[in-house]
Amino acid sequence: MADGADRAAGGAASVHPRGRARDDRGHRVPGDPGAPPHRHPGPAFGVVLEGEMLMELEGEPERVIRAGEAFWEPGGDVIHYQDGNNRDDVPVRFTVTMLCEPGKPMFTLVEEAELAQRKDRRAPRPS
Repeated sequence: MADGADRAAGGAASVHPRGRARDDRGHRVPGDPGAPPHRHPGPAFGVVLEGEMLMELEGEPERVIRAGEAFWEPGGDVIHYQDGNNRDDVPVRFTVTMLCEPGKPMFTLVEEAELAQRKDRRAPRPS
């Protein structure tokens, strides 16, 4: 994540000889839609510890990840559309490890113009 986002999310970034890894414990209150559309420069691997996360990556339909289930995203150019709490009655807690090249931000918001340009890459939404 960018420097300010690192501090805001409370994650711990560590430097490794070939890159950077960030281990983060996330929490979303009931009904929280999560981060706006964004991308990570490298892969991210995680597991939902409690509750349910609504996950959507570019080119894939949205899906629910329940407590005990793992998730991953390839990073790079892929847009991460959703990572919100799927429930409005309980929080969701998760842990995630993100990898990236040194000097690159771990988290970059995607601007509206790019979302519009790439709308054909988003999977059909449930009605």
